[in-house]
Amino acid sequence: MSSSDIFLGETIGTAVLILLGGGVCAAVTLKSSKARGAGWLAITFGWGFAVMTAVYMTASLSGAHLNPAVTVGIAIKDGAWGDVPVYFAGQLLGAMIGAALVWVAYYGQFRAHLTDPETLGETPIEGPGPVLGIFSTGPEIRNTWQNLATEVIGTVVLVLAVLTQGLNDSGKGLGTLGALITAFVVVSIGLSLGGPTGYAINPARDLGPRIVHALLPLPNKGGSDWGYAWIPVAGPLIGGALAAGIYTIAFA
Repeated sequence: MSSSDIFLGETIGTAVLILLGGGVCAAVTLKSSKARGAGWLAITFGWGFAVMTAVYMTASLSGAHLNPAVTVGIAIKDGAWGDVPVYFAGQLLGAMIGAALVWVAYYGQFRAHLTDPETLGETPIEGPGPVLGIFSTGPEIRNTWQNLATEVIGTVVLVLAVLTQGLNDSGKGLGTLGALITAFVVVSIGLSLGGPTGYAINPARDLGPRIVHALLPLPNKGGSDWGYAWIPVAGPLIGGALAAGIYTIAFA
């Protein structure tokens, strides 16, 4: 795979991932959305299907990592680091594009939600914004070590599942069956481990949309919670490295 294919594949794939994943969060959260209040099951399955769709689209271009934690895990497993910066760049750019497209698709709903007096009374504007959860994750209980550990644990499950599929040989990345398996793994992580932090398990998935939240001209959007932002970046990267270590010890 050439660097241009990797960058293009990761940009497109991660953009689709965030468009569909962030889209289900917007659908469930925003006023005047037909899916408002559909709940956690809708969110977890929406993210799982988002992963499946994005991987099917871009596996032939870049291997469809779509996640810096997966990239780190594969780099440690294979000892190949040369293309890691290209993967990271495509993933972050794609995540930002996907988040911006969610805003476009739900433009009217964002404005209706953020100008509703009831919404403004629910979340103080000086704190994490009332729609930040559409873009990035946040903890239900703020406890640094627990929040970090939750992200590490969830990402270990994800990356170890990817590595043990044996579908990254010969530079081909996840195959078609791998896309379906990974989608179900993401749903399982969301259902079982997503409650404490919202299961970022992907640094680009959290950081890119958080940047977009900070930049978008949303009325009354509140803060982007930068004090928490390092956890869904560091936790998944640690988890990806740990998963690669477990794979090397137990499966290699």
